[in-house]
Amino acid sequence: MARTQTVFVCSACGGESPKWQGQCPACTEWNSLSRLTGVAGPSVLRPTAPAAVGQSLTGSAAARFTLGLGELDRVVGGGMTGGSVCLLGGEPGIGKSTLLLQVAAAVSAERPVLYASGEESVAQTTLRAQRLGLVPEKLGVLSSSALEQILALATDRGAQLLLIDSIQTMQSEALDGAPGSLAQLRECTAALVRFAKSSATAIIIVGHVTKDGAIAGPKLLEHLVDTVLYFESDAASRFRILRATKNRFGAANELGFFAMGEIGLQEVKNPSAIFLSRHAEPVPGSLVMVARDGGRALLIEVQALVDHARAAMPRRVAQGVDTNRLSMLLAVMSRHAGVALADFDVFVNLVGGLQISETATDLPLALALVSSLRSVALPMDLVVFGELGLTGEVRPVAHGEERMRELAKQGYRRVILPRQNMPRGHAPEGVQLVPVTSLAAAVEAALQS
Repeated sequence: MARTQTVFVCSACGGESPKWQGQCPACTEWNSLSRLTGVAGPSVLRPTAPAAVGQSLTGSAAARFTLGLGELDRVVGGGMTGGSVCLLGGEPGIGKSTLLLQVAAAVSAERPVLYASGEESVAQTTLRAQRLGLVPEKLGVLSSSALEQILALATDRGAQLLLIDSIQTMQSEALDGAPGSLAQLRECTAALVRFAKSSATAIIIVGHVTKDGAIAGPKLLEHLVDTVLYFESDAASRFRILRATKNRFGAANELGFFAMGEIGLQEVKNPSAIFLSRHAEPVPGSLVMVARDGGRALLIEVQALVDHARAAMPRRVAQGVDTNRLSMLLAVMSRHAGVALADFDVFVNLVGGLQISETATDLPLALALVSSLRSVALPMDLVVFGELGLTGEVRPVAHGEERMRELAKQGYRRVILPRQNMPRGHAPEGVQLVPVTSLAAAVEAALQS
């Protein structure tokens, strides 16, 4: 007889425990263990599997194919790889299903594709395709939550791309439990991974997210798949950022930019335009920096506001940068540049809603704060980047020449940068380079420009 086994799985790390505990023994997360009940199988000895035959790595690699959107191809590493499994997460309504339908329509023109939806009927999917102006005549569409039925149809059609919308609606006959339970999530994802590896079918899976923004279910889901993509968006923006947090076939933390319109998601060829919202005339507290997020350089407007504190405790508000990093910058400015902001409220913001964690934002933030404090507008053609040390020195950052090429391409003609980031060869044509070694020198150079 088959025996039923009960374990408790951590939703944070995927670790298992034979009994419930308040704290996960693997990752020490509190209240993250959930019951997982499944059939373990008969308690008899099973026949030994035949010996596996190893293969060398000298064979041809799996072929890639385009997904119809250049920004999406960039994020997944230059195109989808046969036999790979991609997990796509994002907030409700951000455009996950729209992106999948556009990909399905583009790829189905050249190869067999199956779009399986457990959330919409075929008629609803057809209506959405018509609204987006898509006419995918060769696309196979199935409305079902039965995983075995989906895999059987994908095998019969010889699908080279299988789209699952979404994994929380799928249910396997091998286990009891409602769709979306931990047991179903693990088994369905594992079955899709096995199918992809055995049939060389590329699979894209949509996953729901929790209120914290993480993909719902145990962390094991992200460990099983080859690529994990997250959709990000500011609440009031029509722009979408697609970020790869894991990629076995390309660079992780790569970014793709899209704009949501009436005909679906459209690629943004010049993403720097999203984060540049310059004024008609120079204004105090506004400055352009060149940051690097993922594998590309981006021009972003930095806005700073310094005002007399209205309360006993001055406020420190940072949007897009780390608040602790801002506090450190204020201390460096007071100690090494004579800019004391202890009695002022300080607000900083990166236009466009992008979160930047690299240290190249230090120097532009400091100069924007000085500009706001002294009510001196900086030139609109000025770009700044550089890291600040605790001793007030301006330190170099990675990919300096790539940053300068990007700002020259956007028409900026003056840049304040760390001296150690000066190019070894020729500077970009028409760009004036102002190298600095200290924060005090950078403040002087900015105010005299």
